Amino acid sequence: MTATPGLIPRGARNPGSQGALRHLNQERLVEFLLANGPSTQAELARGTGLSTATVSNIVRDMSAKGVVATSPVTSSGRRALLVQLTDTGDIAVGVDFGRRHVRIVLSTLGYDVIAEEQVALEPGYDVLGGGGEASALLDRMLLAGGYDRESVLAVGVGIPGPIDRRTGTVLQGAILPEWVGITRRELEDVFGFPVVVDNDANLGALAEVTWGANRGERNLIFVKIGTGIGAGLILNGQPYYGFLGITGRARAHARRRARRDLPLRQPRLPRDGRVDQRDAGVARARDRRGVTTADILRRGLEGDPAVLRVVRDAGTAIGQAIGNIANVINPELVLIGGPLVGLGDALLDPIRRGIQQNALPIIAGTTTVRVSSLGDRAESLGAAAIVIQGALAGNE
Repeated sequence: MTATPGLIPRGARNPGSQGALRHLNQERLVEFLLANGPSTQAELARGTGLSTATVSNIVRDMSAKGVVATSPVTSSGRRALLVQLTDTGDIAVGVDFGRRHVRIVLSTLGYDVIAEEQVALEPGYDVLGGGGEASALLDRMLLAGGYDRESVLAVGVGIPGPIDRRTGTVLQGAILPEWVGITRRELEDVFGFPVVVDNDANLGALAEVTWGANRGERNLIFVKIGTGIGAGLILNGQPYYGFLGITGRARAHARRRARRDLPLRQPRLPRDGRVDQRDAGVARARDRRGVTTADILRRGLEGDPAVLRVVRDAGTAIGQAIGNIANVINPELVLIGGPLVGLGDALLDPIRRGIQQNALPIIAGTTTVRVSSLGDRAESLGAAAIVIQGALAGNE
């Protein structure tokens, strides 16, 4: 990886000098920024344990050397200075695979998006064939931007399904059954780069605390509602994976509701309160005429009573499941993402009611529910973020 400009190489310092201590502290700030993205000086002080005065002096020095850039922002109603790394020439790639699309973003290590494109994929596409289309799109983006392939650190890939983090293998239960059994090594062969694989909802959660308006939040649940339902967890400022990396999956069993105009599957919350990526009302809102999430969004916005009734019932069940999770982890924030968030309060209000039904009153009353700040970009941005964070380990 290209060395960060302005830093003295390890071993070139007198280890007992004040200068050496200053450079060690400088590295701590760089490592924090690599791991967490753009941060205010107050966040840098809290995250590194350095005093605010020390952080301010180091940031001023690093800014003069071109290592970081600063810009004024408002944080918690107060003026603050946002600090982010400048471009080192390295590129992180984030790829989000959906049922009908693939989206790719290119980013610098300073969390600056330098290119972003999306192309449609045929439903039921062959995974490696779809991966080939994604690889060709990546090559075109690199060529268009004048970037060498050698500048790519790695490719982060988001998949709508559970991932065994020990092997990078997609497990049974994925929204796209064609992905089951696909491994990280196969994707590396397709892209020709090192690959990091993660669940798309996990990446959405990571993106929210590194790129979005919710940067710096310590405990949140990110719920993606679309063709399926998935949840990503941020606990104490970090993604939570558990033992195998299969946390955040809530299961909502479905029962068939036969309606002439729109036969939908309505979620029914099981006693354990989990939410599943494979099932849940709106997630399977598709009849023999091929109703898609886009159709549901359009008909909901038009005020179709059948659609709004199912959205209300599904939202309540999803909220009940979230309420059970909230009782365990006590989040500050619940973020709803996915294509159906365009329904606005027609979806959010039932979710809020469901949370109130199952969460403890104090938790329900102190947990904010709102729409993701990143829209349909969250998963691809999270995939790029996981590559950027991995760069830290590669620099050690």
